[in-house]
Amino acid sequence: MILKSFLNHFFFYFILLLLISKQSLAQTTIPLYKDSIPNSIAGPDEETSTINKDSVLIISKVSRPTLTIYLPPKEKQTGAAVIICPGGGYWVLAAGHEGADVAKRFNEMGVAAFVLKYRIPNEKTMRNKEIGALQDAQRAIQLVRENAKEWGIRKKGVGIMGFSAGGHLASTAGTHYQTAYISNPKNTSLRPDFMVLVYPVISLTEPIGSKNSGEQLLGKNPSAEKIAAYSNELRVTRKTPPAFLVHAKDDGVKVENSLVFAAALKQHNVPVDMHIYQKGGHGYGMYNTTSDVLWMDLVEQWMKDRKFIR
Repeated sequence: MILKSFLNHFFFYFILLLLISKQSLAQTTIPLYKDSIPNSIAGPDEETSTINKDSVLIISKVSRPTLTIYLPPKEKQTGAAVIICPGGGYWVLAAGHEGADVAKRFNEMGVAAFVLKYRIPNEKTMRNKEIGALQDAQRAIQLVRENAKEWGIRKKGVGIMGFSAGGHLASTAGTHYQTAYISNPKNTSLRPDFMVLVYPVISLTEPIGSKNSGEQLLGKNPSAEKIAAYSNELRVTRKTPPAFLVHAKDDGVKVENSLVFAAALKQHNVPVDMHIYQKGGHGYGMYNTTSDVLWMDLVEQWMKDRKFIR
């Protein structure tokens, strides 16, 4: 009886250790830059993490960017990868329901996922705050492509995803890739192969632009040229990556952001698909409780149709 009890306890803890070990292998966080962080001003690390009243993980004052790697089991790998940019108005990062949770869902599809903890625009921590987050997005694309073989990824299967202001960052990466804002000695392509944009900020122009995100990125009185440069519907070309967009009609970030971006993509013959909810507001992550439609299921099918998931 004693031996049986011992074996039962041993088996339980052995399985628990295996699960912990498997989880630690599947999820690893690495610094985004090996050496110095470009465009950075030296100073203390003031980053903080809290859980807000809605049980959402919020990370503030990010000045040391990282990439958290979520790899699917080898038997499920499809060769596709996506870099996830959480939202937060360029003020904070909603890193749970717009980051880690989404990465795990992608792993279920066989897609490698990388949650980007990008720098929050701040004049105290960077010399040019308008390009800091974009540098981090470009570095994430570069890093994933240059480690594609190790992580079981096709170099031409690397997409980027963003929520809210993270959607602005993702769409900026997809429309500003012609200019490298980071060192790129291997001339690695910084163009994402596809974009998934969820209730995204796209435009900084009136009347549809997000004033809060725009001010945080560019300051309170940016020039008309700066506003146009970061209103990504104006940056679309025929070489812009294909996109899937998700928005609700009653979103505080106006649905016109997605509509004008989709129109610009269509105008340049770039493939685009979009799901518009009647209701849902903003910030619902993967689950819009006003609808039975799971937009992540639609993204999975879209990725299969576009041959990103093979």
